[in-house]
Amino acid sequence: MKRTLLTTLSALALAATTTLAAESLYDIPLKDIKGQDTTLKPYEGKVMLIVNVASKCGNTKQYTELQQLHETFKKNGLAVLAFPCNDFGGQEPGTNEDIQEFCSSKYSVTFPLFDKVVVKGENKHPLYMALSGPDSPFPGDVKWNFGKFLVGKDGKILARFEPKTKPDAPEVLEAIKTALK
Repeated sequence: MKRTLLTTLSALALAATTTLAAESLYDIPLKDIKGQDTTLKPYEGKVMLIVNVASKCGNTKQYTELQQLHETFKKNGLAVLAFPCNDFGGQEPGTNEDIQEFCSSKYSVTFPLFDKVVVKGENKHPLYMALSGPDSPFPGDVKWNFGKFLVGKDGKILARFEPKTKPDAPEVLEAIKTALK
């Protein structure tokens, strides 16, 4: 019990420190799908649709709509960013290489993929602490794979869409178009 409490407190302190140390979403340390250190700085000034994804989920077909969004709005400044996650039913068990191969061969994904992250619970990645933590305008754990966060050109979180909301749903398209103006 004492060890679990200490582990939990340590994880929360680390997440809080990392999030506080990051001045914005752009500063949070990340890894790309190839395991290289990166951040969201390359997307500064763009509208970002950040999505936790999984290859073996009932929502996996949303990769098709995400790719369509990427192709349609990339020239206008939209960046679709996918963060694989194995938090829900073990639906993303593969390695980064497996994930990249699956996305490329099955769905012709060309938008950026990142390293697998934890999006809920005590080991939540600092990016998801910022997106869904208590200081977010849309707090609360991600409920399943393909939860979506829309981030404006200024790095502020503008909207949150639940997993069952398809990327091409009218409310998502309207929010993206408004953010791109």
